[in-house]
Amino acid sequence: MPAFLQRMRRLPGRALAIGCIAAAASTAFAAAPVSPGPVNNSSLDAPLFYQLLIGEIELRSGQAGAAYEVMLDAARRTRDEALFRRAVEIALQGRAGEQALAAVTAWRTALPQSLEAMRYHVQLLVALNKPAEAMEPLRALIHGTPVPEQPGLISSLPRFFQRSGDQKQIAALLEKTLQPYADAPATRAAVRVALGRTWMSGGDTARATALLELAHKDDPDAPGPALLALDMLPTAPAAEQVVTSYLQQPKAEPLVRLAYVRVLTSAQRYPEAVTQLEQLTKAQPDLPPPWLTLGALHLELQHPKEAEAALQRYVQLVEAGKNAPAPANAASAPADDDDDDATTPPSADRGRIQAWLLLSQAAEMRGDYKAAEAWLNKVDSPQRALEVQTRRAALLARQGKIKEARELVQKVPERSPDDARAKLLAEAQVLRDVKRWREANDVLATANKRFPDDADLLYEQAMMEEKLSRLDDMERLLRKVIELKPDHQHAYNALGYSLADRNLRLPEAKTLIEKALTLAPGEPFITDSLGWVEYRMGRRAEAITLLRKAYSVRPDTEIAAHLGEVLWVDGQRDEARRVLGDAKRRDTSNEVLSETLKRLKVDL
Repeated sequence: MPAFLQRMRRLPGRALAIGCIAAAASTAFAAAPVSPGPVNNSSLDAPLFYQLLIGEIELRSGQAGAAYEVMLDAARRTRDEALFRRAVEIALQGRAGEQALAAVTAWRTALPQSLEAMRYHVQLLVALNKPAEAMEPLRALIHGTPVPEQPGLISSLPRFFQRSGDQKQIAALLEKTLQPYADAPATRAAVRVALGRTWMSGGDTARATALLELAHKDDPDAPGPALLALDMLPTAPAAEQVVTSYLQQPKAEPLVRLAYVRVLTSAQRYPEAVTQLEQLTKAQPDLPPPWLTLGALHLELQHPKEAEAALQRYVQLVEAGKNAPAPANAASAPADDDDDDATTPPSADRGRIQAWLLLSQAAEMRGDYKAAEAWLNKVDSPQRALEVQTRRAALLARQGKIKEARELVQKVPERSPDDARAKLLAEAQVLRDVKRWREANDVLATANKRFPDDADLLYEQAMMEEKLSRLDDMERLLRKVIELKPDHQHAYNALGYSLADRNLRLPEAKTLIEKALTLAPGEPFITDSLGWVEYRMGRRAEAITLLRKAYSVRPDTEIAAHLGEVLWVDGQRDEARRVLGDAKRRDTSNEVLSETLKRLKVDL
């Protein structure tokens, strides 16, 4: 007697239920009218029906082992892929990896050409930390896959093995397994991308870079090498050439360009990111997300008119019904809170809200407070209430209504201690924006009493102490930040720059700034600080090199003031005038620039 029928003897109640269900099914089949035409008979006969039902009942009763045996027996008898898959799922649900592997082995034995079985086999062996054994089913899977689909499969292989421990071992195994496809014109680029990605995960950047360059040479129009190159940045700067080369071809994928924009914005290379976005919006003007990011970047670069044009285009596209999710990398875009909350608007709405907030900021930057308020009035989102009120408070403060501004922030409801902390930071920010240093410092002192040992709050208070020329208190707070958070690059940079700017303890200042730069390689403001300390130490050539590098990445007004001053003192007056003049046209009210021009007696 089959095992599943023997088990029925132990299930009298269930057998009765099965009998009732079977009887009802038989009655239904008997009553059903016979339809004309050919009939495709199902392989589900009565014994198999009973067997499957028993398996599911066993599983629901917590007997995963018994359910697995029943389902695997049915799969072997019928050679049905769905039943083999179900047996594997039951074993995995019961965390029985070896039983799942046995089911997949039986699946492949019964159906040796099944690509799904091979895929399951590879994934299970990898999950069970048996990567060497996974190579046989992997070879079979690649061989059995239709030739046009092989490059896509090969490119996806690193995802199969991304959680395996020894990536160098995986790379070596894949290299051997993929050898038959390494020279075939249709697959060699995919092979090199897959191996490059795996060697990159194994820490062999040189080998990964060599494979990347070969893959791009094999197929310059393929996005795979460019995507690998993006993942290799910034640890392999040479990889960027592959990205820029790929993006020069007319059919470059928009997603690759957007991914490159994310890399550029993360490195604060905003002008280059703007260039990429302008190319994308020109080629695909009806694609909404790039317009939002472009507007945010223009705003960061203090180009309010350009920001408004891009953001208004984004809003037009969204309101015209285009699919416009908010890109996660939009510069200056605060992260959405409570994404899982039922009240959170869909992604297009979040993007529209972000655009309205940025448009308000652009109008404020132009001094048009009425327009700024009008954009804020469009925002109706509980998750952004504090942000909206903070922006309103900033508008009031700029009009001299300091008391009303503070009260507006203070009245925002608090749902958690995090909300209370955010409110204190927001109030300090409003005061800082209008140079009420002492009041901002008092707010932050209160915040630090309420939330002790908060590195970010301590850092913000240190910046206010610096504005009040209380350097000892500033240094004490910054050293506390470093103690609490040794990787806080801004604390090292702030302390080092403050010393350098006052011509104090210059060797120590340089050491602090260099430490900050190791924590944030290439960060333009830290590079600016290093250039400034080199200038203070009398090394003008080194200073100019560093300041030019920082300014090319981030044409900020204060970086321009530093570069202009060093160029002026070095006798390069024409370039100094150009740099300082460009900065003044962008930002006429910057105090550092104004003081520099006055001190150097530069007439622009």
